[in-house]
Amino acid sequence: MNETVWRKSSYSGQEGNECVEVALLDDGAAVRDSKDPRGGFFIVSEAAYSAFLAEIG
Repeated sequence: MNETVWRKSSYSGQEGNECVEVALLDDGAAVRDSKDPRGGFFIVSEAAYSAFLAEIG
């Protein structure tokens, strides 16, 4: 996932380390901790990510 573009919410804390980062994929989204971007990530399906966004939106 070297070419992946990671995005962080504009609602993250002022320090910029109180949030997760998300990368959109063809079939879902990858999620990682912004405090430790090299610490790994997990992938959720497109349906799961859409449901998450609908819930917080």
